[in-house]
Amino acid sequence: MSNGSTSAKNHQGTYLWLLVSLLPLSLFIALVSGLNHFSLPWQLNLPWVPSLNIALRFRVDSLTALMLLLITGIGTMIFIYAVGYLTHDPNRKRIFLVLPMFMVAMMGAVSADDVFLLFAFWELTSITSFLLVGYKHQKSEARDSARQALFITMGGGLALLAGLILLSDMAGTTSLSGIIRAAPDYAFDEKLSVAIVLILIGAFTKSAQFPFHFWLPNAMLAPTPVSAYLHSATMVKLGIYLMARFDAAFNDFWMWEFTLISVGTITAVWAAILALRERDLKRILARSTISALGTLTLLIGLPGSGEGLAVVAFLFAHAVYKAPLFMVAGNIDHATGTRRLDCLMGLRRVMPVTAAIAILSGLSMAGLPLAFGFVAKVIITIAKDQADVLEIVSYALLFVNATAVAVAAVAAIRVFWGPLYNEFSHVREVSWLMLLPPLVLALLGIELELLPNFVDPLLISAAQAISPDLEITQIGASYSIQNLLSATGLTASIGLLLFIFWDRLHARLSRIRWLDEFGPEATYHFLLEGFKKLAALHTRLLQSGKLDSYLLMTMLSILIMIGFVAMQSEFEWKWVWDWQQQGWAWLVAGMLIMIGAIAAVGLKDRFSILMAAGLVGYGISVLFLFAGAPDLAFTQFTVETVLVVVAVALLPLFRSATVAESRIGSPLKLIVALLAGVGTFFLLTNMLLTPENDLMKAWFSNNSWVEANGRNVVNVILVDFRAIDTLGEITVVAFSLLAAIPLLKQINNQQSKSDSNSVLLNKAALPIYWIILVGALWILLRGHNEPGGGFIGGLVAATGSSLLAIVFHPRYATQYLPLAPVKMAMIGLILAMSAGLFGLFYGATFMQHFGIGLLSTVILFDIGVFLAVWGSFSGYVFGLLERASPTKTEEPTP
Repeated sequence: MSNGSTSAKNHQGTYLWLLVSLLPLSLFIALVSGLNHFSLPWQLNLPWVPSLNIALRFRVDSLTALMLLLITGIGTMIFIYAVGYLTHDPNRKRIFLVLPMFMVAMMGAVSADDVFLLFAFWELTSITSFLLVGYKHQKSEARDSARQALFITMGGGLALLAGLILLSDMAGTTSLSGIIRAAPDYAFDEKLSVAIVLILIGAFTKSAQFPFHFWLPNAMLAPTPVSAYLHSATMVKLGIYLMARFDAAFNDFWMWEFTLISVGTITAVWAAILALRERDLKRILARSTISALGTLTLLIGLPGSGEGLAVVAFLFAHAVYKAPLFMVAGNIDHATGTRRLDCLMGLRRVMPVTAAIAILSGLSMAGLPLAFGFVAKVIITIAKDQADVLEIVSYALLFVNATAVAVAAVAAIRVFWGPLYNEFSHVREVSWLMLLPPLVLALLGIELELLPNFVDPLLISAAQAISPDLEITQIGASYSIQNLLSATGLTASIGLLLFIFWDRLHARLSRIRWLDEFGPEATYHFLLEGFKKLAALHTRLLQSGKLDSYLLMTMLSILIMIGFVAMQSEFEWKWVWDWQQQGWAWLVAGMLIMIGAIAAVGLKDRFSILMAAGLVGYGISVLFLFAGAPDLAFTQFTVETVLVVVAVALLPLFRSATVAESRIGSPLKLIVALLAGVGTFFLLTNMLLTPENDLMKAWFSNNSWVEANGRNVVNVILVDFRAIDTLGEITVVAFSLLAAIPLLKQINNQQSKSDSNSVLLNKAALPIYWIILVGALWILLRGHNEPGGGFIGGLVAATGSSLLAIVFHPRYATQYLPLAPVKMAMIGLILAMSAGLFGLFYGATFMQHFGIGLLSTVILFDIGVFLAVWGSFSGYVFGLLERASPTKTEEPTP
């Protein structure tokens, strides 16, 4: 009964997850329909950061359309296959949540026409790939492989960003198509070589080119649907796409041509050799994928007009034969529990459909007649002959193509023919969900050659986006019978020999240990271990766990910076004092700060030291108040009050400890502190000698009321002109609370009594809380025209909540919050974010506020800030006090 219910539940889940495949299928259908009814290119341009001329620009031309067809078409098949492959996996929902995110990131990357938008989607593919490769995160190998892929691809992404910024600066636009069109204008710019190198590093890391190739085989620890989609048909083609996109601009540069041909050749040959050393079927296919990617890189670097057609033909052919071959490997692993060649033979008797799929895909991979892979190999041969490349490159391509024939034979013949091992006699064919997707793709790779009216316009137009000089109307017209014979005969013969002697070659190559000990992967592990040791040394030296050591390092750093500034500028040691109307207030503030600082140094009692430190904060508040910054003074005063009061309540958590001080310890700290203080003082007084720039102050003062209907300039800046900065700040505060919760739980509970014994305080605490809360709301609402606002109001509200938590108990104080602190902080973030979305809905920019009469989205934003600050700071205080308060069976009553 239990098995029956479990099976029914699995079937129900299967049908549910099948609905996910409707997403790529609907996008594929929409794309095909659009291509039939609307001419290319399609463009979409929405403002994003107008001041920097950055926009949400999307552009779909023929090359992009080809990539989108592969992403959505193969994606549909992969989603269906994943449902069958992961039927009994309880964690499969993670795959079906991340795979759509990856697909959207890929679609965004190939259609983005802004360099910053491209970079954002580019890195999103790396992040989602990391999550998918590390799917089996319980295994350390999966975690290591996911980290390796992330480090390499995201590191290359940063290089790519630098290169794109250089190009956009030279071209005067952040538009990708604009940069390519303007290439002749900056052809002689000295920064162009650097930009090209940086862009190629990004492309090489993403497409697993030498010396960054090793991450791809290690990523095969991911489930087969991930390998078939990301690492054969889509993500690893992203670097190829980017190089092909820039080829129209840089193909005439010698450095571009030489780098692509040399790196592509080395990658293709090296990966082909390493494929002969593998025994795992999936890793063999991964090595052959790297070899194919190297071939594509080589082809992009070829001069002449034929390389564009060779690139798109092989790009398409490789996607439609390699994805089903990965699925074949997944079917074998799913049915037999192994992928090692030594354990597999004769599986056609128990898995006939999978065997047929392997043969169809293998025909295309081997480049034999009746398959589109055959046409692609012929076009490659023609492009190579037209380019008149070096003989060594021709021989390299011959070896690479022959190895592809051998790998195809291993995947299609070796594992399925011959006698069946007895241990696999019970094996049965996999479900139709794992057969239909690879069968459709394999048949597509065979039948496309017979459908020239469908294939030719798509591939030729995409090729012309790479090679604008290409002038053909039909792919079949680009080669002859002689080309066909020369492209297949010798390659097939050498490939057959490699297949026959596969085991002998494997044995010979496996004995060459220096390939593993001194290659790029060994270098990666050496550097990684070096970074770990450096981090450990850095931690031992700097993270001593002693606050006075941290302060000493901070003071020394300040002294170094002061010295650097003094050497770089004409530093005048002058006394500057302009006695103004508020001079007496400044003098009083300075005296408070000095008295508090001296007392904090001289006192021994912890409570007294805390009070003296609070006096320093109050002195700074007075200074801010009479220096024309009442909002800042208000904030400083509130923070200092909360800090001192809560710290006093937490003093019982910390034991008194006497730290042995060396004879030179105290004098050294005193000297460093005095030097830092004196240096900072003279640095600040010297700054007063520099001419004051009033442009920003004048602009904000003149536009505060006109543009934002607010007289409090500081608050208007925070919630209107620079609202996105404030959003970032409250986001950091709110998420820091989430990060601190586990740490707060680690604090030892000293079971010290925190509720007050004062009857008067117990009775007055709740009324005082309500008075503080009303005051906080008043501060919130008046902030746009008078000192106040959401941030200060949130701090004041947190003060009232802290009062209840200290007098009674944090759980008691929580009852008087609208929501739990974490929920309140998150809702505040959502409200602040939603206030900014109104601008996008009305065709303006994010965080551009709108008003209707006396109402404005500014107040919604400020309420969000209020709730985020109140919830975050209350969460911190409650978390600390919870550890200091005794466990109680019932809540205290006032």
